[in-house]
Amino acid sequence: MNRNFSHFAVPVGVVAIVMLLVLPIPSWLLDVLIAINLLFALLILLTTMFVRRPLDFSVFPSLLLVATLLRLGLNVASTRLVLMDGFAGDVIQSFGHVAVGGSVVIGAVVFVILIVIQFVVVTKGAERVAEVGARFTLDAMPGKQMAIDADLAAGLISDSRARERRAEVASEADFYGAMDGASKFVKGDAIAGIVIICVNILGGLAVGVLQNGLDIATAVQKYTLLTIGDGLVSQIPALLMAVATGMIVTRGGSDDQLGASAAAQLTQSQIALFIAGAAAVLLGFVPGMPWPAFMIVGAGLAFAGWRMKRKTDASARAAEAAQSVPRPGGDAPEDLLDQMRVHALEVLLSPDLIDLVGGGANDLLGRVKSLRRKIALELGFIVPPVRTRDAVDLPPGSYAIRVAGVEAGRGQAPSGRLLALGDRLELLPGAATVEPVFGLPGKWIPAEQRHAAELAGATVVDRVSVVVTHLSSVITANAARLLTREDVRVLTDAVRAASPSAVDELIPSPLSLAEVQRVLQGLLAEQVAINDLTRIYESLALKARSTTEPEALIEAAREGLGAAIAARYVDGGRLRVLMIEPGTEQSLLEALRPSPLGSQIMLDPVVHERFTTALAREVEQAAANGFSPVLVCAPQLRPAVRRLVSATAAAELPVLSYSEATAGESTTIETVGVVRLAPQPASIG
Repeated sequence: MNRNFSHFAVPVGVVAIVMLLVLPIPSWLLDVLIAINLLFALLILLTTMFVRRPLDFSVFPSLLLVATLLRLGLNVASTRLVLMDGFAGDVIQSFGHVAVGGSVVIGAVVFVILIVIQFVVVTKGAERVAEVGARFTLDAMPGKQMAIDADLAAGLISDSRARERRAEVASEADFYGAMDGASKFVKGDAIAGIVIICVNILGGLAVGVLQNGLDIATAVQKYTLLTIGDGLVSQIPALLMAVATGMIVTRGGSDDQLGASAAAQLTQSQIALFIAGAAAVLLGFVPGMPWPAFMIVGAGLAFAGWRMKRKTDASARAAEAAQSVPRPGGDAPEDLLDQMRVHALEVLLSPDLIDLVGGGANDLLGRVKSLRRKIALELGFIVPPVRTRDAVDLPPGSYAIRVAGVEAGRGQAPSGRLLALGDRLELLPGAATVEPVFGLPGKWIPAEQRHAAELAGATVVDRVSVVVTHLSSVITANAARLLTREDVRVLTDAVRAASPSAVDELIPSPLSLAEVQRVLQGLLAEQVAINDLTRIYESLALKARSTTEPEALIEAAREGLGAAIAARYVDGGRLRVLMIEPGTEQSLLEALRPSPLGSQIMLDPVVHERFTTALAREVEQAAANGFSPVLVCAPQLRPAVRRLVSATAAAELPVLSYSEATAGESTTIETVGVVRLAPQPASIG
């Protein structure tokens, strides 16, 4: 019932206001409507003071238009009664005689002052603020949208939260645009009030003198007082609405109510309160000044400053006590769940390394943010946020990197030191160490020895760069573990927006989101970028018609990305490869067997040892010649050979199929070695 009433209340009210312009109403009904108008304006003003944000009162522009229309309708109705009956209800009569003492001059002065306050001060200022606010809000809209997109891409907010923030930005722009137009209603209302009262005075004189036969003095006294009373009744609600308009458009960024914000900010400086109180007391001693009034005000300000000082001291003592006395963790379900949650990526710092996150140009948090963006562009997946915290159980000067709660790397970054890398570090002071990513020998030298180390030919690296490089290596090595089902859904939605057919032909049939995740994890496990998801999905859609085996799907995706995969290892237009001798390759094909974990090469232990020895020898020979080769083999062998190689000393050696190696049309293939099984030693006896 209440809901239906609210739906029809505004339309019925607007129709009733329109009827006021046409039909005469009795004086008692006019009194009721004037009271409603006055209280309605007061309610709107109070609401603007208690809302936390301007958008919480987004209906204000429409209410402003309705209130303006109501006042104009009441002006027409009251003018009709004044000119017809010489009486327009008790409210107007009271304002004309009691509020201004029955004096035409006083009434005219009061009315002019109200007009000046409303039109020149409040309305003019509110109109300008609304115009500037609308312009700045619209200009800032693209930047806010880009910030939301950046937060969504970085994984800082969810997709639903991004939609909410976009809706808030759009609503804010619409609101301030509407307020820019609504402020013109207030300005027009003030101008209309001036015109209406002038017309009423002239009309009243004409009716009183020409129709009712009154002398001019009596007509002026009677009709002008009624007109002024009518004007005051209209202009007081109009002034309240103008103040409400200024209030709503001048609200700042605080989320508190106006009263709470004003009280908190006016009393934030106890020194200002004491100085203002002392000034009030001094003014009380000026000859002729009413000293009791100034003394009371000064004492009140001094008391407020004293109360603020006590509150500040108590807060400082409480904060100091909270820091000195450790508190056990909360036992609320939310607290326990937060403590139980396993973070995807964590960087733990010993207490003496907290200065790494102290801000500045080389701040660890800023570098990690840039690293997440760099890896996202290189590998094509959203790196989860990295949680950085201190760990008192770590040795001094050390850090640890965790992936899903499991330590994946540990290193040193002693305070006040720089890492010097090179071959001739004997003359440099400091503790010898090994760089955690590339295994290079180095020394942690004092920061003031940077110039000496550079003169000695060493490469000097700051502590933040050491941690970030190590973190980058850990993220790249564990990219498959970090790619979650939710990440795949977000990436898939992005592909659907650009190329819907590529997704619709693949998900949810013939492949589920989980199966697609497994394929993408398989690509990332070999550090194959997945940023060309459209091509990957198209390749999977073709292959999934015949099989849904993960290994076959991964190879199909690799075939679609063949040129991009080979391009990573091309140097100067040449792809340097290690071949497998045809006879050896045939032996590997004959030993190929399926297994639950994918295809495996089941070699005799002696043959396996001979193959890995030959492979290691060729890799070492290529490295000695300054080459970084890749191993190529038949497509059906590639997954199994990759598993075989990953268990040897050449685990970092990329393995490509023939089709991948030859996908680049402008790439020259250069063979730098051939893997042959070493001859089996002759048996003795």
